[in-house]
Amino acid sequence: MVKKISVILSIVLLASMLLTACGPTETQAPVAPEVQTVVIGGTPQVVYVTVPPPDVPEPVAEAKILRQNLGYSDVPTLDPSLSTDTSSIQIVEEITVGLVRLNELTMAVEPGMAQSWDISADGLVYTMKLAEGIPWVRWNGTEVVPVQDCEGNTRNVTAHDFVYGIQRTCKAETASDYAYVLAFALAGCGDVNNGVITDVNTIGAVALDEYTLQLTFLTPAAYNLNIAGMWVSRAQPSWIIEGDDCTEARGDRWSEPGFNQSFGPYALKEWIHDSSLTIVKNPFWPGMATVPVPQIEEIVFTFLADSAAMAEYEAGNLDTVGVPLADMDRVKSDPVLSAEFYQGFNGCTYYYGINTSKPPMDNVHLRRAFSLAVDRQALIDNVTKGGQLPAQWFCRPGMTACPTPENNPDVGIKSDPVKAQEELALALADMGLTSADQIPEIVLMYNTSEGHKAIAEAIQQMWVDTLGIKVSVVNQEWAVFLDTIRGVDTPHIYRLGWCLDYPDANNWLREVFAVNGSANPDNDGDGIPDGGVSWKNDTYEQLVVDAAVEMDPAKRLEMYIQAENILVWEDCAMIPLYWYTRNTLTKPYVVRTYSLTGHEVYEKWDLTK
Repeated sequence: MVKKISVILSIVLLASMLLTACGPTETQAPVAPEVQTVVIGGTPQVVYVTVPPPDVPEPVAEAKILRQNLGYSDVPTLDPSLSTDTSSIQIVEEITVGLVRLNELTMAVEPGMAQSWDISADGLVYTMKLAEGIPWVRWNGTEVVPVQDCEGNTRNVTAHDFVYGIQRTCKAETASDYAYVLAFALAGCGDVNNGVITDVNTIGAVALDEYTLQLTFLTPAAYNLNIAGMWVSRAQPSWIIEGDDCTEARGDRWSEPGFNQSFGPYALKEWIHDSSLTIVKNPFWPGMATVPVPQIEEIVFTFLADSAAMAEYEAGNLDTVGVPLADMDRVKSDPVLSAEFYQGFNGCTYYYGINTSKPPMDNVHLRRAFSLAVDRQALIDNVTKGGQLPAQWFCRPGMTACPTPENNPDVGIKSDPVKAQEELALALADMGLTSADQIPEIVLMYNTSEGHKAIAEAIQQMWVDTLGIKVSVVNQEWAVFLDTIRGVDTPHIYRLGWCLDYPDANNWLREVFAVNGSANPDNDGDGIPDGGVSWKNDTYEQLVVDAAVEMDPAKRLEMYIQAENILVWEDCAMIPLYWYTRNTLTKPYVVRTYSLTGHEVYEKWDLTK
């Protein structure tokens, strides 16, 4: 009996505590106690408790939304087969996952959709086991939902989807600018891309079962895995591109908002062309060690000029931004901005292409004079101011088999005004001229950008000061600019940059400037892999083809050194200017990585505010 009384007293005490805790306040009406019966030790007991008012929902945490500027102009496409520019590829990398991925901090190859793989003894056949149960998703106007087949079942990403994507990239009618990468690497793709064979089943991409993919390469190259992971090798949804019994064919429009289907850590939510693009966290992405579940719910990308983006960042409307050239000194000296500033490696080369077939730039001595006359260090010190490195050759140091200034200081071409004037004298003699002012008009073209404009005007003045040659500087918007430099009347000199697709010299010297060696029928050796003017050197061609399969690292490096010397000195088919660095401002509440690959990995970022 004593024990029972103690229990009852405890319940009464609890009831009184509830009455105290939930008692009336000045703004809350009293709540009458309620009689309840509870069973204690098998005996019903009556207690008085206070029923609290209905639960008030906890405040909803503010969604984590990252605001990022993606560049001056709209994203051209989100179709993996058709993407060529960094903006398009950045989004594709977030809404799809490749067979393998480059680690953004080490550039090492890591598993992606292929969780494991075996390589045949001859190094040609890769058999890949894919992650299972990862659904295709789409934004339905309200939320991300799984894509269903005609029977109402969820469509999961399979080896067949990767085979379809690879075949579509290789097909000539797709007109993929990057098909050349698969053409020189993957068995059968070159013949299909060139129209020699129409049967896409001859391509070395076969689904052995739903989740086993087999790829057959032409050579046992070290970069085969890198190419397998590129965006042009991604799975693609055949049912919405070509249609099926329950899905209308969308053709090339399939990647647009409303139709887009994907399978990465993010999905396309909204795309207002020429204004903004928004990706949203994919709740059906299961996460994996190399591609985790995102912490940031949405990323809103804007398309702004450099100075406008900087103004938005300082107004608190962007969370990260690239530092414009005009603001570099101010950022470094400002106590707040300097603390948010980061400068580091960027895997790109800034250069000027040359139309080597267009007079007077068809004269190699004049081309050398122009390259020698550029004071690259002065350009960096006085214009770009971002810690860039003067480029003596094309391939960005840090890539496999690429020379480095520390180990190969005499490779390529350097700024030298005396030699520039000597080469100019040789050019004038070749052309039968007596002075530089007799040289026909030369045009330098760049795509519209405040930074490109400042660089072009500085180099224009260097050519005047060192050579006495006036060059006309003109600009065009990006899409028009690309059409112009790829057309039949390519300007004498034009601005371009190349960023790594994978960290190997093959991606630079063979893929960009080889003609036959690239296996790309449209590559004319101009630094534009899909068209333009013609430069071809048979020795160069053979060097980059042989270097691709050379197993001895020392021999391979020497072959690429020879190729670089041909490219930038002997034939001087381009003018290397500088190797990029990244110069970025980031708000203190952004937890992020700084990618070495050129594409951010947003699923590894977070916001703390």
